[in-house]
Amino acid sequence: MKLFLFMHLAGAVMLLGNSVTAAFWKIRADFSGDPKLKLQTAKNILLADYWFTLPSIALILLSGHLLASSAGYTVFAWSWLGLAYGLFVLSGVIWLSALLPAQIAMIRQGEISCAQGKMTGAFRRASLVWNVFGTAVTLAVIAAMALMVWKPHL
Repeated sequence: MKLFLFMHLAGAVMLLGNSVTAAFWKIRADFSGDPKLKLQTAKNILLADYWFTLPSIALILLSGHLLASSAGYTVFAWSWLGLAYGLFVLSGVIWLSALLPAQIAMIRQGEISCAQGKMTGAFRRASLVWNVFGTAVTLAVIAAMALMVWKPHL
């Protein structure tokens, strides 16, 4: 079980670390005003999602289910675990439905912006969507992690 706990914690560290790091680099690129830097940052965030976010999600889900079942918990009951699982699933739905399309739009519009020498309105809108929903996803994952640590009685 210690191996599964390690896998679970490693997945959580990778997920939150990548989320916070992506936000840091995106904010820096946003303030730079440089279309090339904004485009490269959007590309790097998408690449980091493939290299870190997806594997971390797999680690969290696999190890979490194994840990929960070995302890006699179900993720589908109203409890700290069920709520944490729901928040985690919600973050995934938001990531797939809003963040990923916004990242792809930022890359497409970033290429147009680089050709024009200034950011397009579509890039700015996609960037705003990414900022808003990225914040929501990160907060949901932090809340899920807090529930996992404190295990409150609901």
